[in-house]
Amino acid sequence: MSIASATKSIAETQTDFLPLQGTDYVEFYVGNAKQAAHYYMSAFGFQAIAYAGPETGIRDKVSYVVRQNKLTFVLTTPLRPGNELADHIYKHGDGVKVLALLVDDATDAWEQTTKRGGKTYMEPQHLKDENGEVVLSGIHTYGDTVHVFVERKNYKGPFMPGYRQWSNPHFAPKDTGLLYVDHCVGNVGWNQMNPWVKFYEEVMGFKNILSFDDEDISTEYSALMSKVMSNGNGYVKFPINEPAEGKKKSQVEEYLEFYKGEGVQHVALATNDIVKTVRELMNRGVEFLKVPNTYYDDLLDRVGHIDEDLEPLKELGILADRDNEGYLLQLFSKPVQDRPTLFFEIIQRKGAKSFGKGNFKALFEAIEREQAARGNL
Repeated sequence: MSIASATKSIAETQTDFLPLQGTDYVEFYVGNAKQAAHYYMSAFGFQAIAYAGPETGIRDKVSYVVRQNKLTFVLTTPLRPGNELADHIYKHGDGVKVLALLVDDATDAWEQTTKRGGKTYMEPQHLKDENGEVVLSGIHTYGDTVHVFVERKNYKGPFMPGYRQWSNPHFAPKDTGLLYVDHCVGNVGWNQMNPWVKFYEEVMGFKNILSFDDEDISTEYSALMSKVMSNGNGYVKFPINEPAEGKKKSQVEEYLEFYKGEGVQHVALATNDIVKTVRELMNRGVEFLKVPNTYYDDLLDRVGHIDEDLEPLKELGILADRDNEGYLLQLFSKPVQDRPTLFFEIIQRKGAKSFGKGNFKALFEAIEREQAARGNL
């Protein structure tokens, strides 16, 4: 059965007790939110949307909201030390704290997940201002990461109560064609993948739609295992990685060491024109992993016909893979902070529902070259 058919049958054969409409926003805890917001605007093409801080009645932190199409990032930093937010950054460095999920009923989402064993992060709270009401609730997931359920059907403001509109008329960079969150990948510790798979199955009603073992994802030196979790309608996908035994340290082990625990490894951002998007990102200073040019020698033999010209893919280092539904094009950035932790994937799907299994070896060898340069392999 194809992934698409499996996802459809999931939706048809069970009542989805946690209907998700997609990713509402991704919140990053960072050391300097003002500068981080500028980075995502100038380098990735996000636009200024909203701001919260002392001027809006929030005394202990500031948050900048940036958006591109259906992608919303929130960059949050503490104003003082000695609190959960500051401690999170001291321990983990800049990273993802909140994977916020859009729901029709945030109170019901919290009730459904907590009664199935989810640990409460935030009991349902109603936020109101002149633009209406947003209801938030939340549960914990792996590491210090949380899921916040966002109900905003009765809200017309720029983001949510507590925020004011924020813009800079002199600085509005052109977008880069990024559309929405395709998936978010979590790195968990040794022997923790299956317990977290069980969490997503039992607490959130997800299904395991793909599994990769150390035979699928391995190089000469290192290996990892991964399982892809999807909600009923397929709008939200969370692959979960854990290390596997290898001769040297795997990328997941490096992440766990420098992040000091489990967390979000990368966020995959969708585009409809990966060549144009990646070229624009590179022109703005975003750095990407590079595979050897020999990768492209037999690419069409492996993948079959693709609509794109091969030369731009080769020039930019874009990878291609095919499944039963079609093909995909993808490229992975280098870490976007000094710790070798969080990075981004740029992905264009031409029918394919999978995750680039055919690229794993070339990709992870490229990651290992970077690890070796850092002295961490």
